[in-house]
Amino acid sequence: MNPWPYPRWIAHRGAGRLAPENTLAAFRLGAAHGYRMFECDVKLSADGLPFLMHDATLDRTTSGHGTGGEQPWGLLSQLDAGSWHSRGYAGEPLASLENVARYCQHNGYFLNIEIKPTPGLEAQTGTAVADAAARLWQGHAVPPLLTSFQPEALEAARAAQPQLPRGLLLDSLWMGWLETALTLNCTALVCNHALWDSSTVLQAKSAGFRCLSYTVNDDWAARRLLDLGTDGIITDRIDFFSPVAE
Repeated sequence: MNPWPYPRWIAHRGAGRLAPENTLAAFRLGAAHGYRMFECDVKLSADGLPFLMHDATLDRTTSGHGTGGEQPWGLLSQLDAGSWHSRGYAGEPLASLENVARYCQHNGYFLNIEIKPTPGLEAQTGTAVADAAARLWQGHAVPPLLTSFQPEALEAARAAQPQLPRGLLLDSLWMGWLETALTLNCTALVCNHALWDSSTVLQAKSAGFRCLSYTVNDDWAARRLLDLGTDGIITDRIDFFSPVAE
């Protein structure tokens, strides 16, 4: 198994629930708590620019309405993506992948990009995100880890930029999960933490995969995963878990 270049502790959507998710403000807060790796969700604007957002629609986390992927970046960039969280973050804008890349590279941070397509744009999003990641991290020793629940998005990313590391996200162990990850030439499996036990960790590691978990917010769950020998823990509790003790 090749050396794993990423930190074990990963801040979910930048700073978990302590800041507006998937914004640069969240990344800064996560970094202030000692985190050096961040998970974020990336989709495409109507004009093809990769930007950070989890939901298909704008309503929960911005001042906008409707499907985010149907709006051009010029309009998306004007939205308030902070007020929904708290007054202190009012006016915080949506983040483009390019801005996040610059922030991470300038500070020596690592990134897990979850490819989060607008429904129906799985292949297009996988291709565009992989191409953008390859361009933005060109010349850097450690590229971002690309993950997705959508095999079609990962396959498109593999076809576009096969050198970038990929991970299959799993919320259940559906039939053929291991074979699919092998076919996609993934380097990691990123599971709901409850799916990992001694048997599944053995299966994954015997097949050459690294084992990552989401979203781990309790001490007992983290201890169990550490005892199992897993490789990465994605958490909202950046104020509780200290990544310094890796």
